[in-house]
Amino acid sequence: MKKVTILIPVYNEAATLLQLLEKVEKADFCGLEKEIILIDDYSTDGTRDLYSNVPYKVLYHDYNQGKGAALRTGFENATGDIIVIQDADLEYDPVDYSPLIKLIIDGHADVCYGSRLSGGKPSRSFMFTHLLGNKFLSLLTNILYGSTLTDMETCYKAFKADFIKGIKIKSDRFDFEPEITAKVLKRGARLYELPISYYGREFSEGKKITWKDGVHALIALIKYRFVD
Repeated sequence: MKKVTILIPVYNEAATLLQLLEKVEKADFCGLEKEIILIDDYSTDGTRDLYSNVPYKVLYHDYNQGKGAALRTGFENATGDIIVIQDADLEYDPVDYSPLIKLIIDGHADVCYGSRLSGGKPSRSFMFTHLLGNKFLSLLTNILYGSTLTDMETCYKAFKADFIKGIKIKSDRFDFEPEITAKVLKRGARLYELPISYYGREFSEGKKITWKDGVHALIALIKYRFVD
């Protein structure tokens, strides 16, 4: 394996994007060549003015479609042997990706998740309702799909490209997470988890996910248990 593609969906992250890109650039992705792809989901806060200062591929949406739609665009354009997902805020630290990628490089995993809830790494206190929601959705995932995941909703997911590119993503918004989890588990992926750090934001700091997204995640978990 020679190259890792880092997909970064972006929506109104002018305050954090450049700092995040510095962290991605400095992080060691197991020595692999890095392909960084930004997918701008119709930002309106000045984020688009920043792209002239970065040397990466930038893909644009003509209207806001959601994280899932942005990642669908990213997967279609990725050329790496391994594909990883990185949010444009500062909740996750790119240095945590190396151990996840190594499991794929060493031939142990097809997919690897970074868990915020398995302990052993710094983690900012969750909002109580978000913690309950995450635990419930992970429990439901395990019941429906016979898995043992601790953090299905995590952003940090690493995939063998030839595995993930055979999966069609339909979800446009945050229900991407349960859909992709359902589909990789149904296809018998060798899925591993490793602990990662988490520096979560409050809504006042720009966090976008709400309880409504939890409802959509619940529906997606049940739906994709029975349909592709």
